[in-house]
Amino acid sequence: MYATLRRNAQAIGSALLSNTTATRSIAQKPPLYGQPVHPSHPHLVQPNELVPGFSHEEFERRRAALMASLPDDSMVLLTASPVTYMSQEIFYKFRQNSDMWYLTGCEEPDSAVVLEKNSSSRGYSMTMFVNQKDALEEKWNGPRTGVRAACELFGADNAHSIKDFPNKLKSIAQSYSAVFSDIPPGDKDDGYLRMLKRITSLTKRGYDLEAVMSAIPNSRKRMLRPKIAPLRAVKSEAEQRVMRAAADISGRAHAKTMRFTHPGMSEASIAAHFEYLCALDGSQRPAYVPVVASGANALMIHYTNNNMIVENEDLILIDAGCEYNGYASDITRTYPANGTFTSAQRDLYSAVLSAQKQLVMMCSENAQQTMSTLHAVSCRLLRTELIQVGLEVSSAELSRDLYPHSLSHPLGIDLHESFTIPRTTKLEAGMVITIEPGIYVPPLERYPKHFWNLGVRIEDDVLVGKEAPTVLSVSAPKEIADVEGACQGLLGLEPY
Repeated sequence: MYATLRRNAQAIGSALLSNTTATRSIAQKPPLYGQPVHPSHPHLVQPNELVPGFSHEEFERRRAALMASLPDDSMVLLTASPVTYMSQEIFYKFRQNSDMWYLTGCEEPDSAVVLEKNSSSRGYSMTMFVNQKDALEEKWNGPRTGVRAACELFGADNAHSIKDFPNKLKSIAQSYSAVFSDIPPGDKDDGYLRMLKRITSLTKRGYDLEAVMSAIPNSRKRMLRPKIAPLRAVKSEAEQRVMRAAADISGRAHAKTMRFTHPGMSEASIAAHFEYLCALDGSQRPAYVPVVASGANALMIHYTNNNMIVENEDLILIDAGCEYNGYASDITRTYPANGTFTSAQRDLYSAVLSAQKQLVMMCSENAQQTMSTLHAVSCRLLRTELIQVGLEVSSAELSRDLYPHSLSHPLGIDLHESFTIPRTTKLEAGMVITIEPGIYVPPLERYPKHFWNLGVRIEDDVLVGKEAPTVLSVSAPKEIADVEGACQGLLGLEPY
């Protein structure tokens, strides 16, 4: 079975290489569009792609599938994420609204899309709202795609200035009995509008979002996220390739960071090194704030201060992953700061690793598992493994003290993908989930003292298959011999 896992991983890796070989040509500078396209970024975007890794047809299929799932007389409304400001005119790096990106590939702020279900052969019409071209603004802030090019680039039927969005939306929405958006219906609107006011104080838009949303009657509003979530949950072949690439980038960074680490350095240095390696390998951003927890800091599940010094016999727990071409990776590895596990560290690590590998093997459609049932199995497996290393705990003690978090979550464009899908949903081929059991032993008299303050978590990104899973994060060492080999430089890895 493990040979099947490796073959699956190798197959996806080979497909990735064959599909990402860039066509070298003279780049068009300065770029004319508000996001990378093939003429200006041939090293990123292939001739048939809208964004790196994804064709125009991929986005068309997504929109068609969504609109086919909606009742007649429906429209969809999505707006871009706002640009947020750290202070005054100093903005954070922009990241698009996940659903907006999933349906359009548009990576520009101050944009919106309206999809209207109809009886055409396409099944819907698409109207884009974007910023107009403006030579002065673009001199300061870079190029915009503009209204005229939006139809050609994004496949829209119509395009307008974002300044026309409020009035155009009001006119369009009057024709539909169901308006699907991420605006809560009914009495939840008041709270949502209060949130919008808070957003307005922190952001700048080309329109008044609060006024736009208020123009839609509550009786017509429907939640969009539960309709998009099932589509995002099952990954296409293109998505699988990109997620494998994201996991490879992060996995290599984990391996090289093991080699880089030594006692006496700061957790912050380790975090910076990991992020540097990912960026150097093409990642656009971290998928989340990394956890670099040395020693007893690993007992804090979301420890992100990363500001202490690594001691000689510390275990280092790194929970870190990059975002690559729109998709997140999420990997956790635990390794000895000095390169060699102590006896107690080895025992606890072995217990978690044994359970984790068994759980990964259960991630197939034929196994008929859910995230809830897998978590229940993880509790039983961990108790059994802990007993074998002399750490006997009750079920209550396990969940209260040693294993307080869930085993898994969906992964995709968002780190925690598809929250609207119940954890009792059976796993389906094409889904990607994390498998991340962990044990964190507090210094309490009822537990063996040699395990006190040890925290071990091992997390992989797993592509659910029909008969067998594929570990996307296979590049990150997790066997004890491989982890120690990476730390000691025995795997031929350089730390940079």
